[in-house]
Amino acid sequence: MRAAWLLAAAAGLSLGVPAAAVAQGDIAAYDHSTVMIPMRDGVRLNTVVWRPRDQIGPLPILLQRTPYDAEGTCRGVFAEYGSIVRERYLLVCQDLRGKYGSEGQFSMIRPTRVPGDVKAIDETTDAYDAIDWLVKNLPNTNGRVGMRGISYDGWTTMMALLDPHPALKAASPQASPDDMFLGDDFHHNGAFRLSYGFEYVAAVDGQTFTPYAFDRLDTYEWFLRLGGLANVDGRLFHHNKPAWTDFTSHPAFDDYWKARKVIRHITSVKVPTLTVAGWWDQEDFYGPLTIYEKMESLDTKGINYLVVGPWNHGGWTDEQGAALGPIKFGSPTSAFFRDSVEARWFAYWLKDKGTLNQPEALTFRAGANTWQRHDTWPPKTGVTERRLYFNSAGRLTWTPPPAGTAFDSYVSDPAHPVPYRARPIVPLYGSKPRSSWPLWQVDDQRHSHLRPDVLSFETEPLAADVTISGKVLARLFASTTGTDADWVVKLIDAYPEDYPAEPVMGGYQLMVVGDVFRGRFVSSYERPAALTPNKVTMFPVDLHAADYTFKQGHRIMVQVQSTWFPLIDRNPQTFVANIFEARDQDYRSATQRVYRSARYPSHLSVSVVTP
Repeated sequence: MRAAWLLAAAAGLSLGVPAAAVAQGDIAAYDHSTVMIPMRDGVRLNTVVWRPRDQIGPLPILLQRTPYDAEGTCRGVFAEYGSIVRERYLLVCQDLRGKYGSEGQFSMIRPTRVPGDVKAIDETTDAYDAIDWLVKNLPNTNGRVGMRGISYDGWTTMMALLDPHPALKAASPQASPDDMFLGDDFHHNGAFRLSYGFEYVAAVDGQTFTPYAFDRLDTYEWFLRLGGLANVDGRLFHHNKPAWTDFTSHPAFDDYWKARKVIRHITSVKVPTLTVAGWWDQEDFYGPLTIYEKMESLDTKGINYLVVGPWNHGGWTDEQGAALGPIKFGSPTSAFFRDSVEARWFAYWLKDKGTLNQPEALTFRAGANTWQRHDTWPPKTGVTERRLYFNSAGRLTWTPPPAGTAFDSYVSDPAHPVPYRARPIVPLYGSKPRSSWPLWQVDDQRHSHLRPDVLSFETEPLAADVTISGKVLARLFASTTGTDADWVVKLIDAYPEDYPAEPVMGGYQLMVVGDVFRGRFVSSYERPAALTPNKVTMFPVDLHAADYTFKQGHRIMVQVQSTWFPLIDRNPQTFVANIFEARDQDYRSATQRVYRSARYPSHLSVSVVTP
């Protein structure tokens, strides 16, 4: 969950900026004030208000609710959203309970109150009370409020939409998580996201943002030396981080996680909503697509929209967005979004300005490097579902494998896990050296290609462009000699070795989509169970979605592995009821088999755009 300018400044990233670097021309045109707004239970929340000095008539309010310091968050708006600032709004940012200048107790991803409990509070009630106070007490407003925010601030925007105040007229939840166990920040398909989960809790679960001080540069080595996850509280946190204690106490998809799942609480769509996501979001890609899909199923007014661009987490705040790491997109995608989509969106709904020329879904098709307008997402027309099968000799084909028993195998050793990127893997938050966490999903995957514990399958060089647009799902028929296993699947664009247009990209292996599935949950996320050794099982690895063109001459590649460290915690490969309590001796090697036969046809399902 993106810690706005404060996290970015601590990480040395360009996702936001500290106060000294804000656009002085814009900020000088605004007056600044603070107020403590009372909630229904008497707790007061610190709220920052910026008002244009040249205001003549009534203006709408643009509100952002954050755990990352309201003062810095609003100043970040001046730095990153010039088109919105110059449009003239009352810019309002509010600290959540227990954060920075606000009273009360902070609760990370505060659970939604039980329906009908009029005495309870949550982020929905706090948003409602904040808006109610603002429209009644701020002078010279037009009575309309918009909400926006990225990551945690996107989630607080979603919370406001569950029971929206009548004055809330437009919202843009951006990179909002939906589910912290199935697909967003802290777990993917039940597998714990170790490096991010540890560092985020260490830094954020408190009054202010304080990154963990590692005593080694390479976190791969640091986490490996740490051993089993039981050592985190035993040696480091000492039960002083409530969020970590919650993680360790809820190792399955129980009521703790369900209460925090956003789409379980969405029952209607009352406010025009623009959901925003990035194809290479390293933190919250599952959430926006899942939230959009649920809202779309309830949208009777045609006011639910989606934008997905070629960005990492919050990358649409970058100045231009013409590239992500070494991957170039041929146009300033971020500037286009802010100026031609987001600014126009809020001006239309909050100020009756202009016309709304927004397609149902607007996606950027990397590879082809073009924006695509869709009537539905995922597309229902112009695509054909096809399967890419694992075949012999490392081949990836559109035709099924032949009859007979066939498989590839490797030994997965928790003592020597596959790193998720080239080492050294520096801390996520820190500036010495500068963290590159936001770019890891566009790393060259040759760092793991041809390792003995990684399988690779690839097509022949493509005779023509192949474009996929829609959902991507891997069905892995596999077995293990252990009683638990992780399965990581990556869909990769393998560039030609000879690439005259950009020689440095010759042979580059770009991960288009990738994810992990923890085997113990194959039958139920609520009731994990041991795997039967050597039993062939179909493991569904949801790779979510893509809109991507594999160019002529490139190869389509799939890599399969069972460790992805320290992005994902090491599976002991011996079933234990709670991996957070696994002892060092529980971690054992296992032989993994991935099948590729007519009976067990491991494959990826993709939607191919028809000519």
